[in-house]
Amino acid sequence: MLTANLEHFDEVWGKEYPHVIKSWRNNWEGVTVFFGYPKDIRRVIYTTNAIESLNSVIRTAVNKRKVFPSDQAAFKVVYLATQQASKKWSMPIRNWTSALNRFMIMFDDRISKHLI
Repeated sequence: MLTANLEHFDEVWGKEYPHVIKSWRNNWEGVTVFFGYPKDIRRVIYTTNAIESLNSVIRTAVNKRKVFPSDQAAFKVVYLATQQASKKWSMPIRNWTSALNRFMIMFDDRISKHLI
């Protein structure tokens, strides 16, 4: 079913987005794992871009300086950028309660030890 959907997507959008099709085909095993999760978990995964946001903050901080006198100086810049970014993160994750309940059902052995 998923492969048929990929073929249909390729027919409709392949000419406009060839890199997306190529990426999905090259990583099809991981893509299919993602679609194997229930909808509420998928929604949290694809709407949570905290990693991309953090990478952007770190990249900006590093690019401002270009050259570092030592590895320790680079680590300090990354640390300080992360500290500043964490102060701005105030938005809650949409549908988190529903997703957390599903996570608990699917991954209780891995997640319950991290909850208070």
